[in-house]
Amino acid sequence: MSAVTTEDTPDSGQPAPPTPDGGSRGSGSFSLREVVAGNGMVTVLAIVLSLVISAILIIVTDEEVTEAAGYFFARPTDTIAAAWQAVAAAYAALFRGAVFNYQDDSFGDAIYPLMESLTVATPLIIISLGIAISFRSGLFNIGGQGQMIFGAIFATWFGVHLQLPFGLHLLLVLIMGILGGAVWGAVVGVLKALTGAHEVILTIMLNYVAVHFVTFLLYTPVLQREGSTNPVSAFLPETAQFPLLFGEAYRLNWGFVVAVLATVFAWWLMRRSTVGFQLRAVGANPHAARTAGVSVKTMYVVAMATSGGLAGLAGMSQVAGTERMLNTDVAGSFGFDAITVALLGRSSPVGVFAAGLLFGALRAGGVTMQTETGVPIDIVLIIQSLIVLFIAAPPLVRTIFRLPKPGALQERRTADPVVQPVLAGDASADATGEAADDAGGEALGDAAAEEPEPSTTTPAEGEQR
Repeated sequence: MSAVTTEDTPDSGQPAPPTPDGGSRGSGSFSLREVVAGNGMVTVLAIVLSLVISAILIIVTDEEVTEAAGYFFARPTDTIAAAWQAVAAAYAALFRGAVFNYQDDSFGDAIYPLMESLTVATPLIIISLGIAISFRSGLFNIGGQGQMIFGAIFATWFGVHLQLPFGLHLLLVLIMGILGGAVWGAVVGVLKALTGAHEVILTIMLNYVAVHFVTFLLYTPVLQREGSTNPVSAFLPETAQFPLLFGEAYRLNWGFVVAVLATVFAWWLMRRSTVGFQLRAVGANPHAARTAGVSVKTMYVVAMATSGGLAGLAGMSQVAGTERMLNTDVAGSFGFDAITVALLGRSSPVGVFAAGLLFGALRAGGVTMQTETGVPIDIVLIIQSLIVLFIAAPPLVRTIFRLPKPGALQERRTADPVVQPVLAGDASADATGEAADDAGGEALGDAAAEEPEPSTTTPAEGEQR
């Protein structure tokens, strides 16, 4: 028997040989190399790389750095100090405006930026969860803006025109917001299922329809505030509003709790429910899913309705939580930012939640950064764009930071121990070379002992036979 067979036999009683990275086969433990090669590390490094490139842009556009660069060869330390000061001041202001303002004496005032970041992130998280579900289902939904607008329209109408008790009124507004977005999303799913129309074209066109439709309603008595000539609705009554979460000092309301619950729901739907399994199957391979008995057309409708429902819930959280009324800018850029967040979160509910918090912090902190340091708030958009660029091109990030490929470690583990040092190509080859030589010698010795007498038949005769 060869050394390979002996090693692969589970009943051999011998401990599993070490892998090149120091782990052991079949141990189930994660090594440092596995962590480094994972997608999470690529995401973190993409964010770091985006911040570094943005720092270079801040340095190039800073006036003091430009002035000091004029006499760089005479006093180079002045340029370096000015560059450091520009970047440090900008990112410190970004942190103070997004997470914690350590310059305030009161703790309540110091955490105000964090509360504001959570407020801004609330609708972004909810709508991004819907976009992520459509992505996992194989549908590129870029109609979050229109679906969010329709959810806000439904929520506003039922909030303004009905007088109900507090709990019942808020619950009705929440359900109507979800229903409005779900209906607008289901239109895309039905058209794709029945006609095969591409969801990208459908959602783009329906975005324009929703934008102009809400403008029309806000200029008519249907939704326009009485006595106003501006395209705004009346304020929702308190019975239809989310209560504030931490009192009047902050804008954060119970909509954030709804965002957390929506994240839990999205995780359960995609990971624990039968419908979620079918959605993932359709997203992975619709032909195989159809062969397995899954109704692909039905799943298209379900995916778009669910995605639209979450987008509508985001619109409802805006009109019932933050804005407390409806205007033409209710969706803003949330629909397209949600695509970015879903990509950054890799369409995972937990990842989307974390990415939404990050983008909410960037939005909230960008205002402080511009006010205190003069750095344009557009630098935040550059950071977001670069993050998406690097997330969409993981091989680029792996090449820059010289990360191992995702399957490289597994290939080394499954390689034949005789040739494993050659395949591994790392420093561990020297450490395991001696053992490999011994194993190789035994294998060659066994093969020589079992080898039959050489045949005198020529290759041509062998082929004829």
